[in-house]
Order: sequence, then structure tokens, then C-alpha cells
Amino acid sequence: MKVAVFSAKRYDRAMLAELNAAHRHALTFQEARLEPETVALAAGFPAVSIFVNDQLDAAVLETLAAGGTRLVTTRSTGFNQIDLRAAARLGIRVTRVADYSPHSVAEFAVGLLLALNRRIHKAYERTRNGNFELDGLMGFDLHGRTVGVIGTGKIGRVFARIMAGFGCTVLGHDPFPHPDFEALGGRYVGLDVLARDSDVISLHCPLMESTRHVVNDAFLALTRPGLLLVNTSRGGLVDTQAVIAALKSRHLGGLAIDVYEQEASLFFEDRSSDIIDDDLIQRLVSFPNVLLTGHQAFFTREAFGTICATTLESITAFERGQALVNEVRAPG
Repeated sequence: MKVAVFSAKRYDRAMLAELNAAHRHALTFQEARLEPETVALAAGFPAVSIFVNDQLDAAVLETLAAGGTRLVTTRSTGFNQIDLRAAARLGIRVTRVADYSPHSVAEFAVGLLLALNRRIHKAYERTRNGNFELDGLMGFDLHGRTVGVIGTGKIGRVFARIMAGFGCTVLGHDPFPHPDFEALGGRYVGLDVLARDSDVISLHCPLMESTRHVVNDAFLALTRPGLLLVNTSRGGLVDTQAVIAALKSRHLGGLAIDVYEQEASLFFEDRSSDIIDDDLIQRLVSFPNVLLTGHQAFFTREAFGTICATTLESITAFERGQALVNEVRAPG
């Protein structure tokens, strides 16, 4: 099957080409994101493969349908970048990668937390410049602290298990409680209680209307002074303006994020020689207690291999008229 692969970086091309030997699809790689300005590149392709920052609103999907596209497969677990109702109306089926190594994201979240708490990134910068002072590098023991986990799916539970291994008390919030979270010693509480009682909060929930800006002014006002906040899920979970205000007031002790709500025009690109006109992200990186990475938490050999393999398997199943086990549909 002819497939247009958008947001295709060198590593996407290499892994997909290697695994495609077993599927024999005709893959055409486009480094550009799929958006209104580039959707014409998909004309004549029955299937398109996208990533997290591609834009598939109703208008883009209508153009895809007019050009013959009948399958959209996103190389991600989240699918908030796709208008599922418009896709259903146009007869376009949508698949995702429902499951890949949860350890990749959970372990990265722990790494961000440790680096933020113990100022490891700052110490690295200092020692490279011959500065071996310890002033300003003091953190706190995670042992005995309370860690709040918003979203206790597979990734959230792995993160919680690691934190329990550190000797932390683990609180969870999720509309769908899971017995495995409680089995590892976690306790489910309301969002207000989690905000009030946690020394660390890590976000592991999907981005939906009900979770957009779950971390906002009101939420942060409930939290303990000095809270460390980690987000490796979706940027839209955090109200960036609210977080900046909490950092400026010194109420929020530190922020470690691998995602950002306005990341689409920045992440996965080399912007080191450009003037970045996003004032919010420029403000964020100016804080000494903010650690920001470019959406790499998923990026391990194990996880990335599963993502690419699942994508190709979905395309093959569609071509053969088989059940799409990773299909997603609009609610209702």
C-alpha cells in the first residue's frame, strides 16, 4: 500500500524502512508536518502516518479524503491532534499505538525528577567550566516524601512503582482506579487532596477536554510551597501562564517538562540558529529551577521499535481488510 509518512526524521526512516521488509508497503517520507500547508503532499495516498504535532483538523481531513486517503495512523499513543468526529464523517479510519514500553516514559520522568531535585544539569554545566562549588545545588531526600501521580495507566503505574521503591508515599488520581496501583501501596485520593499533600506531582494522563490545564492557578494554589512538578505526558495538561506565575512567586519549587502546550512549531526541529519568538518558552527556560527537554521520553530502542512495528501492522491489517485492533473512534 502507498503510505505518506509525515514528520519523518532520520530515525523514523531507518526504523520504518528496516521493519517494512516484512510488509512491503510503498513508504514515501516527508519531513514536513502534516498541516493545511502540506496536506497536498498526501494526495493519492490511501494511508498516511503522522506524529504528535501534525494537525488533522476537519479541513485537513476533508482534503485527505478528497485525495483518496482512507487510513490515518498516528505513531503515538495520544490522538488529540486528530478530529475523530470529522474522520468518522469522512469515512477515514484512525489507528494509534495503544501500547509500547511504559518503562521508557516512566524512567525518563524519574530521571527528570532526580535531575531537577538534585540540580544535576546545573552541576554538569558548572563542572565543565571548572566550577566545583556546591552552593545552590542542595536538594532533598525523596525517601519519605509524598509523590502524587495524576493518571495511573500503564506509564503512571510504572512511575509509581519506582517511586514506591524509593520509599515514597504514593497518591494517585484517576477516574478509572486500577487495583495494581493499590497493590503497590498507592492510595487514590481526590485531586484537591493530591495537590495539597504531595511534595512531587507527575502527570501521566491523556489530553482531553476534561484534563486540559488540569494544572492551573486554582490547582497550584492548593499545593505545598516548594512542590516539584513533572510532565512527560502532553503539554496541554499544564497552563503555562499559571506555572510561570507560580515560579515567579517562588511557590513552585521546580518544573521539569518534556512536553509543552505550544511545542508544535519548535520540537523535533533544530532552532539553535533561529530567533525563537515564543515568549512563554523563553520565559520558562530563563528560570534556574526549570528543566525542559524536547519530547524525548518515549525515545528508547524498545519503545520506538514497537511504535514503528505497530504502525506498519495497522497498515497491513487495513490493506487486508482485517480488524484494526488499535483503531480509535469518536465518543458515541
